[in-house]
Amino acid sequence: MELESLTLKNYRNYGDLTLEFSDGVNVFLGENAQGKTNLLESIYVLALARSHRTSSDKDLIQWSEKEATISGRVKRAISNTPLSLNFSNKGKKARVNHLEQSKLSQYIGQLNVILFAPEDLELVKGAPSVRRRFIDMEFGQMNPLYLYNTTQYKRILKERNAYLKRLQLKQTTDTVFLDVLSEQLVNVGAQILLARESFLKKLEQAAQPIHAEISDQRETLHLVYNSSVNFEEKDDLAGVTAAFEAALLKQRAREIMMGSTLLGPHRDDLQFIVNDNDVAVFGSQGQQRTTALAVKLAEIDLMQQETGEYPVLLLDDVLSELDANRQTHLLLAIQDKVQTFITAPSLTDVARQLIHTPKVFHVKHGEITLETEN
Repeated sequence: MELESLTLKNYRNYGDLTLEFSDGVNVFLGENAQGKTNLLESIYVLALARSHRTSSDKDLIQWSEKEATISGRVKRAISNTPLSLNFSNKGKKARVNHLEQSKLSQYIGQLNVILFAPEDLELVKGAPSVRRRFIDMEFGQMNPLYLYNTTQYKRILKERNAYLKRLQLKQTTDTVFLDVLSEQLVNVGAQILLARESFLKKLEQAAQPIHAEISDQRETLHLVYNSSVNFEEKDDLAGVTAAFEAALLKQRAREIMMGSTLLGPHRDDLQFIVNDNDVAVFGSQGQQRTTALAVKLAEIDLMQQETGEYPVLLLDDVLSELDANRQTHLLLAIQDKVQTFITAPSLTDVARQLIHTPKVFHVKHGEITLETEN
C-alpha cells in the first residue's frame, strides 16, 4: 500500500498544495513551525478521519476559511483508490472513489498508517489512556468489526454513565433501564476484550524478536493485558460475557454512588514486561525507547499479516530522539519494505547513509521545494 499523491486545500497553513510521492522514503526537511508536521498530520487524518494532535476538526481549517479538504490517491495491490475528506462547520464528509460514505467505519481502513512520534515514547510510561488509544486506533484499522464495536461501546458507556449520574443524584430510582444498558455494554465489551487479547498476543509475537535484536539478545519482552474484568478463558466469548456481567452486578451499588461505570475496556491497561520487570516502572529510558520502537516496528508486520498489505509509516521528528543504534535498526527495518514519510530539521548521518535515494522536500513558511540530485 502506498500514498501516490496528496492534495490540501485550506488545510492548516496550506492554501492549495499538491505533492507526488516516492514509493520509498519521503523526507520533509525544515525548521520548527514551518509546516512539516502539518503535512504528516494530513496523511494521518486522510487515513483515520481524525487528527492525533487535536480533538477539534475546526483546528484543521485554515484561518478565515470555512472549509478544508484533504484528498489523495492510494495504490494497493489490486486497485488505485481516490480518497477525500472535507471539513466544515457542518461536519466532515468522507469519500471513497468519489462516493460519499454514510459511516466513517466504512471509510477507515482504505489507507492504513502507523505513526511514530516523540510522544509515542509515552506509550510505555504514559497514562493507561495512551495505551488504550494505541490499541483501539491500530487494531481499528485492521478490523472493521472491532472499530464498529468500540464506537458502539463508547456510545453505550456515555448513556450508562449519564443514567448512573441520575441515580446518584436521586433523579430516578428505576434500575430497569440500567439493566438494559448494562446488558448492551457487556455484550459489546466482551467482544472488545477478546479482540484485544488476540491482538496483543499477535503483537507480542511480532515484537519479541525485534526487541531481542535491538537489545543484542539481552532482553525478553512480554505484553500483558490488565483487564478490570477478571476472566480466565482468553477465547471464550460466553465466559467473558458472564464474567463481565457478574462483575458489573457486584459493583452496582458503588457505581451508583460514584455515578460512573467502574469496569470494562475503558478502564483497562497494557503492561510491558522486560526480563520480568515492568519497564514503565523499573526500566531505564533506553529500555523504554527500545520497547516503544520494537512495538512500533512489530505493528508494520502485524498489519501486513492482518490486511495483506504493508501500511504507510509516518515518522514525525523521531530520529533525533533515538541514538545511532536504534536509528539503524529502525531504518534497516523499513528499507525497501514500506513507504515512509519522515519529518526532521535535517537528516542525521545515520539516515543519510542508510536511506536509499530518498525524495526530499524542503519546507519553509508553508512553501515546498523539491530537492534535486547534484
